[in-house]
Amino acid sequence: MSSMTTGTRLTTAFVKNIKQQGKYFDEGRTGLFLRIDKNIRKYWVQRLTVNGKRREIGLGAYPLVTLKMAREQAFENKRTATLGGDPLAAKRKAQSVSNFEAVMEQYLEAKLTEFRNEKHKKQWRATLDTYAVPVIGSMPVRDIQVTDVLRVLKPIWDTKTETASRLRGRIEKVLSWATVNELREGDNPARWQGNLSEVLPKPSKVATVRHQPALAQKDTGRWWADLSNRKGTSIAALRFAALTVSRSGEVRGMTWDEVDLEARHWTIPAERMKARRQHRVPLTPTLIAMLEDLPRMEGSPYVFFAAQGGMLSDMALSSVMRKMHKADLANGGRGYIDAKSGAPAVPHGLRSTFRDWAAEQGYDHVLAELALAHDVGSEVHRAYRRTDALERRRKMMVDWENFFKKE
Repeated sequence: MSSMTTGTRLTTAFVKNIKQQGKYFDEGRTGLFLRIDKNIRKYWVQRLTVNGKRREIGLGAYPLVTLKMAREQAFENKRTATLGGDPLAAKRKAQSVSNFEAVMEQYLEAKLTEFRNEKHKKQWRATLDTYAVPVIGSMPVRDIQVTDVLRVLKPIWDTKTETASRLRGRIEKVLSWATVNELREGDNPARWQGNLSEVLPKPSKVATVRHQPALAQKDTGRWWADLSNRKGTSIAALRFAALTVSRSGEVRGMTWDEVDLEARHWTIPAERMKARRQHRVPLTPTLIAMLEDLPRMEGSPYVFFAAQGGMLSDMALSSVMRKMHKADLANGGRGYIDAKSGAPAVPHGLRSTFRDWAAEQGYDHVLAELALAHDVGSEVHRAYRRTDALERRRKMMVDWENFFKKE
């Protein structure tokens, strides 16, 4: 076992790279040191005199608690003790009332503002409320172990694998937040690698990836003709989404200040993109004509606005496609279904229809992926590609329109 003297100042690099069991003290007279156990797990500890008694206070595990964070907390504890207070008492009080549900609420309050949309926020809370809270909600976070996390996950791991996998990650984040805030210590029982991975089958082994049902290429012209005979804002938005192969949320959130009719492109800002990068969409003559014919609502910034001027709901485009499918079946048609799964096609599946078409037409895969706003190639490859090939994509999208609308 090794150690360092209190006169040695720890560095971020040293803390990250040291692999030898021992205690490594930091300078500063706060009693802070890094403890490394036999399994090379690293913990921050503070040796402090509180009301005349020598105590050791755990400050959390590295790297969740950084050197800077540990120093700041150690300084606060030292000041509290010097003024006659007891930092341990405050910590015990916080831990005694910190059950999982309460900590979850604190975490969500702190972190939900980082999420991109309301739907994602609701999904985060819903999975935790539905599956985790009934099982471990009343448990103090300091007491939650692997067996408790398994009681949450096992009932749905095989039948709702994707949901269970996301739930595991969300429980892990809540417990990590609790560790950083000194409400628990030790390993995170919801961690996958080297932990739950040893007792639960890999998600990929128990669940098949479900692709969004795509419109069959043979049905595109028939579907377009059906759609063109309908009226309404949601229908116009779906037509626009189909010809631009944009995501539903990108189209529903589209505002007039993003559109440049003279330059013939629509620029979606990074904060509205899944990849968090600005994306330009070429506007073909057909799309420009569609935009010029659209009504505008005074006071509403949206191109495709809801009744009161706000953004269309996230179900608006999906509802149109469901109604079209049902109506076609009712009229003796075959409906609009995915050729592989037989499931009714959905708006997002139109992007898959485009991708298959582009491949069959021999378009460069990079060009097709750029149209879909996907990451293309390695990070180095992307760094050296300085253009988004807007004009080349414009020609491809004209071909796509002609194919899509051809009966």
